[in-house]
Amino acid sequence: MRNFALKFIDFFYPPFRKWMSPGTFRYIVSGGVTVSTGVIAYFIIYNFILNQQDIHFQGYLITAPVAALFIESFVTFCIGFILNKYLVFTQSNLKGRIQLFRYATVFCTNILLNYALLKILVEGFHFYPTIAKACITFWLALFSYFSQKHFSFRVRKNP
Repeated sequence: MRNFALKFIDFFYPPFRKWMSPGTFRYIVSGGVTVSTGVIAYFIIYNFILNQQDIHFQGYLITAPVAALFIESFVTFCIGFILNKYLVFTQSNLKGRIQLFRYATVFCTNILLNYALLKILVEGFHFYPTIAKACITFWLALFSYFSQKHFSFRVRKNP
């Protein structure tokens, strides 16, 4: 399955050869799959699982959009980790549990940065929310790529 996925992705790589390495292209494709899956999962969770209804959990109100985001995050976390581990950063010689912990650290950092930056740009600087989200997504994608490459899935040099 892994070889088929790599061959499929690499089939589309030649036109992009001038601008990026195969690893970067694979990361972009994997990220696109993860984001697309997340959007679809969010839609299904929000509309069909939660039926757009807020949740009351142990005396707390969790709005349907936030609950859907929380549930969808588990889906995108799993898909993103698997794609990064087995398709993008295959040369990493770190143990899988270490990769998973580090990936989770970067993932949680991204969620917090996404939330904080969105609040700052929309409420503080009065950016239009969609434009703010697009800018944040671009910068966090760059942050994620370098974090995953040099931290979560780094190649440890043998002494």
